[in-house]
Amino acid sequence: MAHSLRALGAALLGVVSPLVMAAGIDMHKDPHCGCCSAWADHVREAGFEVSVLEEADMGAVKRELGVPMALASCHTAVLTTDAGKRYLIEGHVPAEQLAWLQQASPDIDGLAVPGMPHGSPGMETGRVDDYAVLSFTAGEDRAKVVARYP
Repeated sequence: MAHSLRALGAALLGVVSPLVMAAGIDMHKDPHCGCCSAWADHVREAGFEVSVLEEADMGAVKRELGVPMALASCHTAVLTTDAGKRYLIEGHVPAEQLAWLQQASPDIDGLAVPGMPHGSPGMETGRVDDYAVLSFTAGEDRAKVVARYP
């Protein structure tokens, strides 16, 4: 089932890839985190340009950018769409969700996959956990599920 969903996501990315190509991502990560680098590879393969910024204090980066601590993961990114809109991306959000942001331009501040669920992009460990992609708005205590995996 997980493979069929990934295949569907890859097919959808093929449909929207011209939209994705102009988008850029600045990813903040701890210099010693390998799963963050694997996530960057995942989104590059989907057509996004990714700049990696190594940070000694990721907690400070999250606070400065306004990431809700309840949604925290290991890395934090800022996606700038080709239309110039900026979204926070917290954790192992699948590339098809980034393509959705680029295409739909929703009125949210960002997307998050809290924690580090096994099977999410960059966390391919052989085990696959159920997880959700959440949308959030800065200053609000609640988040909304926008996608479930696998």
